[in-house]
Amino acid sequence: MRPVYVLSGPNLSRLGTREPDVYGAETLADLAALCRETGRELGLSVDVRQTDDEAEMISWLHEAADARIPVVLNPAAFTHYSYALRDAIAQRTAPLIEVHISNPAAREEFRHNSVVAGVATGTIAGFGLRSYVLALQAVAELG
Repeated sequence: MRPVYVLSGPNLSRLGTREPDVYGAETLADLAALCRETGRELGLSVDVRQTDDEAEMISWLHEAADARIPVVLNPAAFTHYSYALRDAIAQRTAPLIEVHISNPAAREEFRHNSVVAGVATGTIAGFGLRSYVLALQAVAELG
């Protein structure tokens, strides 16, 4: 089974309690279970990780690039300002799909800009946790 990292950024550990009207009632554990099950169905070995630390996220992206591991990434708030994260993504050696649970373009103005989208393979947003499923399907199809 091909390895894939599913990386989630700041505040996603609060899924289920953080703004459930925006992010839903499912928890990070629910998300991890969904991703692992979807991965099994697609022949992918999914490693789910979450961090509030930008440096740790960058280290994981370097690790993925060095090992040529595809990534499904929800950069969360890092999306809008982290040029360091953008530069780490630019070093990717396998597909990287940017995901968002909500649709940033339909939210506050400051959420409309993604500094990482230009170096990602593609972006999927606005489908709740299904955004991750769609991203894993894309990774499986991209090979």
